[in-house]
Amino acid sequence: MKRAIVIVIDSMGCGAMSDCNDYGDVPECNTLCNVAAAVGGLNAPNFYELGLGNIGNVAGIEKNEKAIAQYGIMKETSKGKDTTTGHWEMMGLILDNPFKVYPNGFPAEIIDKFIQETNCGGILANYPASGTKVIEDFCDEHAKTKFPIIYTSADSVFQIAVDIDIIPIETLYEYCKIAREILTEKYNVSRVIARPYRMIDGKPTRIGGLRRDYSVEPFKDSACDIIVKNNGAVLGIGKIEDIFVGKGISHAIHTGGNTEGLELTLKAIKNELNLNELKCEKYDVKEYDKQFIFTNLVDTDMLYGHRNDYKGYAKAIEEIDSYLPKIIEAMTNDDLLIITADHGCDPTVSGTDHTREQVPIIVYSKDIKGEKLEEINSFDYISKRILSWLNIKN
Repeated sequence: MKRAIVIVIDSMGCGAMSDCNDYGDVPECNTLCNVAAAVGGLNAPNFYELGLGNIGNVAGIEKNEKAIAQYGIMKETSKGKDTTTGHWEMMGLILDNPFKVYPNGFPAEIIDKFIQETNCGGILANYPASGTKVIEDFCDEHAKTKFPIIYTSADSVFQIAVDIDIIPIETLYEYCKIAREILTEKYNVSRVIARPYRMIDGKPTRIGGLRRDYSVEPFKDSACDIIVKNNGAVLGIGKIEDIFVGKGISHAIHTGGNTEGLELTLKAIKNELNLNELKCEKYDVKEYDKQFIFTNLVDTDMLYGHRNDYKGYAKAIEEIDSYLPKIIEAMTNDDLLIITADHGCDPTVSGTDHTREQVPIIVYSKDIKGEKLEEINSFDYISKRILSWLNIKN
């Protein structure tokens, strides 16, 4: 059975796009290379074998003339630098009009409607902020008032944080669903994000495994839909199901972090997951003759990029590297592996937001010839590549 595997290392961009200034980013932003330089070099021998060092000056990963994979750089066509835009473009959906951002917080008409429809009584914050910082600043007031903490960033996100020992997680999810209904059409917000936390040892600590993303629904069929309609199964690991609002995702499992995501991806490749237990309600895929495993590894972005933690970022890359031999060994001759990223989030430059960057791409199969890929001017190269591999005409 033909299988395509795409692993997205969230935010591991590799150099500023030419229009980065339009997004408030500096030309020096280069998440991968700057992280590698900041720690004095990455210990990533398996990425070396695949040729990652050939795409630029990645400290610790030398250039490899005998790389076993195809390697290159992809530039984004869509307007934006967020998760939804990047993943959608990978699956063939190009955004001509960017999602709206709210650099001064959300206007009263949105907040008033949110308070009225959720009956939450009021909200706290409502400005662009680092998630960990805004929760620290408002956790005491939240405990007193039980008002949800609302914040955004330089990206198109409406984030809702609550202490789930004060407000149940089900209530938080309901708040997000209501916000999602409000923030369509003229408000055009890409994602509403549930940010649950609880006090641990006197410190507010986010619970990553309970995070949920409520994205706007894709405006047309993506490569995921096309695969499902052609007798295929699409397994989303991590926040993939949320990014596509379940559209085109026949099976899904959420993760609490990169280690779990890597383990689940490895199990999926080894056929050790019970897909019957992971079926999505929208689809009833019983038999299939092709499969697409689509994984997002979020820690690089959520835990390290946004927190300016280049050391943690480097360790996350090295952990991913340590899984590559097991993943490659588990692959068959009918498997295609693509490793890439969706945008940047350079922890070495000022600010805590995403950065408008090009991204690396590595393409591997057992019988592939290692070589440099020609310039790729759109992330939808991935959708074309996997559909071709799965013998699906689009």
